[in-house]
Amino acid sequence: MGKTENDHVKKGLNGLIEIIQTLRGDQGCPWDRKQTPETMWKCLIEEVYELLEAIEKDDAADVCDELGDVLFQLVFIAELYRERGAFDIFDAISKSAQKMIRRHPHVYADLILDSEEALFQRWEKIKGEEKKQAGKLPAASALDSVPSGMTALLRSYKISERAVRSGFDWDSMAGVIEKVEEEWKEFTQALATGDKDEIAMEFGDILFTLSNVARFAGIHPETALARSTEKFEQRFRLMETLAAKGQGEIKDLSRTEKDSLWDEAKKAYDNNC
Repeated sequence: MGKTENDHVKKGLNGLIEIIQTLRGDQGCPWDRKQTPETMWKCLIEEVYELLEAIEKDDAADVCDELGDVLFQLVFIAELYRERGAFDIFDAISKSAQKMIRRHPHVYADLILDSEEALFQRWEKIKGEEKKQAGKLPAASALDSVPSGMTALLRSYKISERAVRSGFDWDSMAGVIEKVEEEWKEFTQALATGDKDEIAMEFGDILFTLSNVARFAGIHPETALARSTEKFEQRFRLMETLAAKGQGEIKDLSRTEKDSLWDEAKKAYDNNC
């Protein structure tokens, strides 16, 4: 580790800020100098997904690396606002710390809560009081707190969570499964019509209901889908490798050969897991 790098490491967060200020300075990097909050949030999202992948793989070294990348993007965005005279990263840290202490009176004060539902109700009450003090209008709907920019699957999960907290839910997993079967029937009927808009809507209904299946099962649909996609990707890559050993490409194989190769790839993948 060079002297300059070591000096910045010792400074911790301040060292990271200094690096960003250098990159943004007159003699800095042209790419960094032209960035805005609007462009940087896209970089942040990419880094968050890379962090998710590292967490899914349970690779501590990779998680550490990706966490650092996410932190860099966050500090970079804060620095852009500091340049405008709006706030800096330490203002954001202070506000977050105050907020968390304020929203946990059962930890930092003497409030006693006897259930998770009571905890949630108290949390929402405090959030409402905060908005009132900030001069913000109260939420018109229990769904207002769900950001519109979330991925569709994640947002469906969050929307259903909020609806449940307002008392709107199925009585059991059996009820949700029955709804999935109902939605699947409606989807097949839409397929028969050939109406693309109707087909898309009915398919969306299936996905939304399945996100509720995940909620009832105590798993997160976004994480579950990420894991399944990763599994398919690894198996398909193995399939490509096996096909190449036979001096061929998957697209040139017969259906029987593809099925056989897929079974072989699945077996190889499962044995390595």
